[in-house]
Amino acid sequence: MPLNSSAPHDIEIVQELKQAHDNIATEIGKVIIGQRAVIDELLISLLSRGHSLLVGVPGLAKTLLISTVARVLDLKFSRIQFTPDLMPSDITGTEVIEEDKSTGQKAFKFVQGPVFANIVLADEINRTPPKTQSALLQAMQEHEVSAAGTTYKLDEPFFVLATQNPIEQEGTYPLPEAQLDRFMFNLWVDYPSEAEEEEIVRSTTSAYSADLKPILNAQQIVDLQALVRRVPVADHVIQFAVNLARQTRPKADNAPQFIKEWINWGAGPRASQYLILGAKTRAILDGRPTPDIEDVKVVAKPVLRHRLVTNFNAEAEGVTSTDIIDKLVQGVAK
Repeated sequence: MPLNSSAPHDIEIVQELKQAHDNIATEIGKVIIGQRAVIDELLISLLSRGHSLLVGVPGLAKTLLISTVARVLDLKFSRIQFTPDLMPSDITGTEVIEEDKSTGQKAFKFVQGPVFANIVLADEINRTPPKTQSALLQAMQEHEVSAAGTTYKLDEPFFVLATQNPIEQEGTYPLPEAQLDRFMFNLWVDYPSEAEEEEIVRSTTSAYSADLKPILNAQQIVDLQALVRRVPVADHVIQFAVNLARQTRPKADNAPQFIKEWINWGAGPRASQYLILGAKTRAILDGRPTPDIEDVKVVAKPVLRHRLVTNFNAEAEGVTSTDIIDKLVQGVAK
């Protein structure tokens, strides 16, 4: 459905969104030094109705970044620290007995858990057992929570950001591939540059306190998520995205030789969907009414990084999934 057929102001909204995108980056930049690519990818994921997994060593301000995004977008923020003894009810909520003082009657009342927020930070999600991980992953997929036979809808927009520490793996429960596939993006938060680190130290060791202004609100974000679905995509862009995802599968007829040598399992159809959704959102954040192949290439790494299962050959040769994606994107037919 073309942008300007269902709503005559869609093109104007795209231009306004480009300005809002710049304003959001400016506001976040008052607190977070650098990390512009990660910020952009978080916004793409949010407007695509996706969820993101952030991977980075401790001390890179992942939690601060997410809470700052929530403040700038005027969204309710909740943080869950995942630990080995965390129970599913600690996330979703639990029923408690409540007594009516006037009648003396007792009844069960559902007390909402921290998942009832717009942006949920699942800190170190791999430190909790699979049963508890699954409670959050159900909420991510269905945007609802079931407790004692009753289903509770979560407020929109609902966006989960999970973090993982790539260093400490002792005592962790790595997310299975089927659960990793629920995340639209896998984002690597890298060390800052020397100049950025100097600025971080300068600002965080002074009396400076950022005054953040909200740029968007919950209803505007829901409207923009609907707008993303209306963005038209040319057939050759969809063909490129599907071809890219299919070539990650070692048993596919058109899979390159290096994929057959280094990959055990490739990306599923959900990757193709997220490549297009990510490309659409990147285009309108940039003020363009439709995406092109370059947009698909840019979002390929965060979409595919956690969906490729490398084999022993890749590990022995020191080849990572990121290396494979780079090589694949360069070689995929236009």
